[in-house]
Amino acid sequence: MDRKLVKRRGDNKWLVERTGKMHVDGVIFGSEQLINEMDDMVVRQVSNVASLPGIVAGSFAMPDAHWGYGFCIGGVAAFDPGQGGVVSAGGVGFDISCGVRTMHTGLKADDFMPLREQLAEALFRKIPAGVGSTGKLKLSVSRLDELLAGGAVWAVDNGYGLRDDLRFTESGGRADGANPSQVSEQAKKRQLEEMGTLGSGNHYLEIQQVVNIYDKAAATAFGIEEGDIMVSIHCGSRGLGHQIGTDFLKKMTTTAKMYAIELAERELACAPLNSDVGKSYLGAMSAGINCALANRQILMHLVREVLDDVAPKATIRLLYDVSHNTCKEETHAVDGKTKKLFVHRKGATRSLGPGHAELPAEYRSVGQPVLIGGTMGTASYILAGTEHSERLAFSSACHGAGRNMSRHAATKKWHGKEVVGRLAHDGILIRSRSMRGIAEEAPGAYKDVSEVVEATHQAGLAKKVAKLVPLVCVKG
Repeated sequence: MDRKLVKRRGDNKWLVERTGKMHVDGVIFGSEQLINEMDDMVVRQVSNVASLPGIVAGSFAMPDAHWGYGFCIGGVAAFDPGQGGVVSAGGVGFDISCGVRTMHTGLKADDFMPLREQLAEALFRKIPAGVGSTGKLKLSVSRLDELLAGGAVWAVDNGYGLRDDLRFTESGGRADGANPSQVSEQAKKRQLEEMGTLGSGNHYLEIQQVVNIYDKAAATAFGIEEGDIMVSIHCGSRGLGHQIGTDFLKKMTTTAKMYAIELAERELACAPLNSDVGKSYLGAMSAGINCALANRQILMHLVREVLDDVAPKATIRLLYDVSHNTCKEETHAVDGKTKKLFVHRKGATRSLGPGHAELPAEYRSVGQPVLIGGTMGTASYILAGTEHSERLAFSSACHGAGRNMSRHAATKKWHGKEVVGRLAHDGILIRSRSMRGIAEEAPGAYKDVSEVVEATHQAGLAKKVAKLVPLVCVKG
C-alpha cells in the first residue's frame, strides 16, 4: 500500500482522512507489516463505502482486509435508517453467512492419533465437498422454505443435532426477519440438494489440536485446555446465498438510480433500508443466514455420526458458531446516543464483549468466542470479544488470514499434489477431490494468520485465547 494514503493513529490503527464525497473517515486496523502488504484498493474501497448515504462513525477494515466486490473483504460499516441509510448486497457478500463452527470432541491427542487415518477417510466419505457437491438430504421447495425460516432451529427440530447446540450458535441459530418468499425460485432450486455440503474454495472441515492457551480465564469459560482435539467447519449458504446476491445486485443498481444515490462504483449498488427493495433484500438475506446456520448444523450432525462410529470415546459439544457475511440490526452508541443501526460485516466477525445479553451464560463474563479460521496447513485461533471493540468498530473483528494472492496466481506457483505431500510431511492429512482446489488454497496464498490475529489482539478488537493447529483437513 502507498503509505501516503493513510495516517498512523496507533500501532495497529490507520486513518483514511475524509475527503471529497466521504461522509466519515476511514479506519484500517493492522500492523505495519499488514498495511505494507495491503493493496491500494483497500483504501479506495474503504473510501467508497464512506460515501454511501446514512453511514455513521466510520468505514472500517479489519487486519485481514483485501480487495473484494464493492466493499473490501474485512469491511465493516453501520447505517442509520433514520438518516437515509442503505443496505448493500456487496457489503454483505455473495456467500451469505459464511462462517465457522468449532466443536469440542472430548478427545486428547493420545486418543486421536491412532485413529487419525481412519477418521480422515471416514469424514472424507461422509462429508460432501467440492464444486457442485450434493448431500443426502433432498428437500422440496416447501420444506426448503421451512428451513429458510427456521435455520439451525429447523435442523435440530428435524433430528440434526441437539437442542443445546442452539444456545452456542449466534442469534440462537435463527435469524429474525427471514422471508423465504423474497428468495427467487432459481436460488431455491440451486439449494434443494446442497444442504449438508461444504462447497469449494476456502471452505473446509478440520480436526485441530489446541497447542497454546493465552488467556486462562477465557479458556476455562470456553472449556478449552492444551492438547484438546477440536473440529471446525468453515462454510456458508452455498448456491442459494450466491444467487440471492446476484439477484439483488441487479435490483439495487436500478433502485440506487431511482433514489439518486451516487455510486463510486457499480459494485456498491444499494437500496435505502426503508425502501421496498431494501426490505426485500433483508428478508432474503436473513433467509440466506438461516440456510448457512442450518447447513453447519447438519454438517455437525454428520461429524457426530462419524465420531460415534470411529471414536466412541468422543463427545461432540458445540463451542460456538459465528457468521462472517451479514447485515444485522443492532443497537450501538454513536456520539453519545443509542441507535438502531444496520451493521454490514463482510469477511468480519461479530465480537461481543463481556456482559452482552446475547451471550450464553457460560461466556458472559469473558466475551463472545471469536473463531478465526486459518488456511489449509496453518494455525487457527480462538479469541474473545472485548469491551473496547464496541467503540472501535461496532463490536467487530477479523475473520481469517485474508488472501494475498489470487487463485489463478496460486495455481501458477503450486501444484496440488506437491502441497498435499508437503503438508503430509508436516503431519497434516489433506483429503480433497480437487488437486486444483488444493493449489488455489495453498497456505502461501494467504497472509500470515498469526500476524493478523496479533494485530487484532493489539488493536483491542478481540483478545487471544487459544491457538489450534490442523491435523486433518477435508477440502472442497
